[in-house]
Amino acid sequence: MKYSENEPMRDHTTFRVGGNAAVIVYPESVFQAAQTVKCCKKHGIRLIAIGNGSNLLVSDNGISACVMCFSGGFSDIRLLDGGVVFAQSGASLMKLCRFAYENGLSGLEFAYGIPGSCGGAAFMNAGAYGGEMKDVLFRCDHIDENGNEGFLEGGDMRLSYRHSAYYGNGCVITGLYLKLKKAEKAEIKAKMDDLLARRKAKQPLEYPSAGSTFKRPEGYFAGALIEECGLKGRTVGGAQVSEKHAGFVINKGNATCGDILELCRICSETVLKEKGVKLEMEIRVTE
Repeated sequence: MKYSENEPMRDHTTFRVGGNAAVIVYPESVFQAAQTVKCCKKHGIRLIAIGNGSNLLVSDNGISACVMCFSGGFSDIRLLDGGVVFAQSGASLMKLCRFAYENGLSGLEFAYGIPGSCGGAAFMNAGAYGGEMKDVLFRCDHIDENGNEGFLEGGDMRLSYRHSAYYGNGCVITGLYLKLKKAEKAEIKAKMDDLLARRKAKQPLEYPSAGSTFKRPEGYFAGALIEECGLKGRTVGGAQVSEKHAGFVINKGNATCGDILELCRICSETVLKEKGVKLEMEIRVTE
């Protein structure tokens, strides 16, 4: 199996920050992934699974663990019977959306433009513009913490706002099953193009970030709260609250993990003090 040691995590996250990982392995099959889990368990090595790193912030000190990276060679997508699409966890959401469009299948348009992997999207029940993965996802294959293959389906996945059962069960997602509906390709493309144009117009896609920095507080929008507190454009080192959309903390240039976390702390504390609303990070922070 392909691997690398002392690998810079800035090359594996969309924030483009983070120290080195002790070792990164790149499985190309479920068997290789399962053997990695078993090996790490046997030798007491911490294991972290990642996809495209689009919702991940890595410590400046790096990761003293084995990182299992699924993006790249673990990205097969297949059309099954009855409008069901199977995707390996390392496939990008963009690739999955294009596959659905090419086969005249609707239901994933909301995800077009989200820069994550399929596994990450299932893990956090990714969503945008009124759609969520739970609308189409009905089963996930996984490897449990002992290296055994298994799956969750239906309600057992416990999909809710930016959450799933995989947040706490120690399993590594390897594949997704999605139920989509037949539709006219022109209609699918029109919706995909519209949503992508709206993203480009409103979001700071020209800078490294991890997408929306904070979860949406019930009854509010995080970006609006941050802007109302006068924090739009606020900087700490190379990190900035985007001047285009205050819901995004961006890497304006050579930001560190410390810069980003400090800016997020300022946003959280200011919003709580001035608005009485507690902001919760949507980004996963690891070290």
